[in-house]
Amino acid sequence: MSDTQSFWPVPHRDGEPAFWVCMSCLSEVFFRKVPMPDCPTCHGVSTYEAFTIEAIADWGTEELIAKANAAQQAANTEPAPASSAESAL
Repeated sequence: MSDTQSFWPVPHRDGEPAFWVCMSCLSEVFFRKVPMPDCPTCHGVSTYEAFTIEAIADWGTEELIAKANAAQQAANTEPAPASSAESAL
């Protein structure tokens, strides 16, 4: 049996941070989404705060920075959804 992680999409506007970091464990980061129902590492609920990639690079661990870069690369290679909150604005 395989567990599939589900996510809540986070609407994004130009100029707003796109990365969501778990403030409980500081070891999980997601690009324009947050996992539901909780953090996969520490199981914190509603513990995410938004940051830019530059801010994460300033204070994050090497592991967190690598996860942020991987999340951004994965988002850039995924096809855009047919309808999104961004296109509705």
